[in-house]
Amino acid sequence: MNPSSAPSASCQLFVPLVVADIVDKGIAVGDRAYVVSRFAVLIALGVIGIVCSITAQYFAAKASVGCVTSLRRSLYAHIQDLSFSDLDRIGVPTLITRLTGDLNTVQSGLNLALRLLLRSPFVVFGAMIMAFTIDARAALIFLAAIVILAAVVFGIMLGSVPAYKKVQGELDALTGSTRENLAGARVIRAFGMEEGEREKFASHNDALYRRQLFAGRISALMNPLTFVILNGGIILLLYTSGVRVNDGGLTVGKTVALYNYMTQILVELVKFANLIISISKAVSCMKRVDEVLLTAPAMTFPDTDPAEDPNAPAVEFRNVTLRYSDADPAVTGVSFTVNHGETVGIIGGTGSGKTSLAAMIPRFYDASEGEVLVNGVSVKDYPAKTLRHKIGYVLQRAGLFRGTVRSNLLWGGEADEEALASAVRSAQAADVIAAKEDGLDSAVEQNGRNFSGGQRQRLTIARALVRRPEILILDDSASALDFATDAALRKELARLDYKPATVIISQRTSSIQHADKILVLDDGEAVGIGTHEELLETCPVYREIYESQYGKED
Repeated sequence: MNPSSAPSASCQLFVPLVVADIVDKGIAVGDRAYVVSRFAVLIALGVIGIVCSITAQYFAAKASVGCVTSLRRSLYAHIQDLSFSDLDRIGVPTLITRLTGDLNTVQSGLNLALRLLLRSPFVVFGAMIMAFTIDARAALIFLAAIVILAAVVFGIMLGSVPAYKKVQGELDALTGSTRENLAGARVIRAFGMEEGEREKFASHNDALYRRQLFAGRISALMNPLTFVILNGGIILLLYTSGVRVNDGGLTVGKTVALYNYMTQILVELVKFANLIISISKAVSCMKRVDEVLLTAPAMTFPDTDPAEDPNAPAVEFRNVTLRYSDADPAVTGVSFTVNHGETVGIIGGTGSGKTSLAAMIPRFYDASEGEVLVNGVSVKDYPAKTLRHKIGYVLQRAGLFRGTVRSNLLWGGEADEEALASAVRSAQAADVIAAKEDGLDSAVEQNGRNFSGGQRQRLTIARALVRRPEILILDDSASALDFATDAALRKELARLDYKPATVIISQRTSSIQHADKILVLDDGEAVGIGTHEELLETCPVYREIYESQYGKED
């Protein structure tokens, strides 16, 4: 209980006794001086109560905000530790909802709980005890009303908590639909699917409405039932007390005091009823947050760096198979090596497992079977920071962050002006930056939307080159580049003085035909490995891809 709430509640409980004295000992006998002195006591109690209430509100707000801030920080940090497979399973929309809306609901519930959760019962039971000190017979009405109300309050709470949990689940679905719709707005309009998306959104919105309506109906029972029970108690109290006043068994002042205590109970129970609704929402939201916090990351990393074999290949796959959850394998029984300074191309049809294969090198996903090694050591034996510092990964979807070009490039690591300029030149991005008035300090909007697709790809390649990686993975990262820029990029990568082991994933045979060797994937299986010329002779899948791009005569 908030320490400042106790004096405030105590002052509130003493007020009816002072009023009873004013009626019985002041007004009844015409003692004006006594009335004035008691009225001064009422003012003093009021001032003390207000000061304590303001203090209680301040500390409750400070505690709730501080607690949820710490909880949000812990939740965000925990999400950063989750693997890609964990994120796929939980879902991004629900994580956004839990980080924002759910925690805001928890904060509101905690604030109210700190102020009222113990204060309201303190006033209710305190009023009942004070009523017993005035008249035990009349106080039995208080006891009966409180028992009935407690049963009503906790019954409604038991029904509303699971209802609000389902509401939050529907909110996740609505958030996911909205996020998908906004992210794919151009595609939706290009195919004229606005009406279908409106219907899909309306379906989720109606489902959320129905859940909220059901939960609201349960919660809405609280106030009317509370008022009916308490007002019934007041009517019964006034009836029995009025009869006893006429008989001389009870004074008018004591009757007024009993009525005041019953009114206090009514007010506090209305507050408590609303508090229970808020706590029900907060509890259901906290359970959802707790589910994420209790989710153990699927991957664990050691703390110490392993001993590497300098003679081992930079990357080695040993009969590797990868499954996503319970689905069919995305990659099946693949084995190959990438030596230091060597360039390996990976090609295959859409859905053949190219990106899945590359994602196992920095250990975004763990192999379901087999083993992936870097410098002769299993990727599972590397600390996450050590492993990923060795790798420059350019993802299939070029992602830039709000800030400047410089701040985005420095995600690759600390670098001086010369190193940044060198990475930019190698990535064929010098003209992109030269065209901007502020150069490296030019603004980058969210997702790099003020750059074209090809410009974003070149900047993300430059970001990967800044760290001078031992292993460079380009996952279809030149798809938006013209053939001349793509050729110039490959020429610059071949000239890098630190000679990284390079893995190039591409749909274009022109991007990989000069690689030291090419791995051909078909439905997750390696169906060919060799040079461009060898595969044209021995691998039908590769020859079909090549001929679809250049024609049989070429």
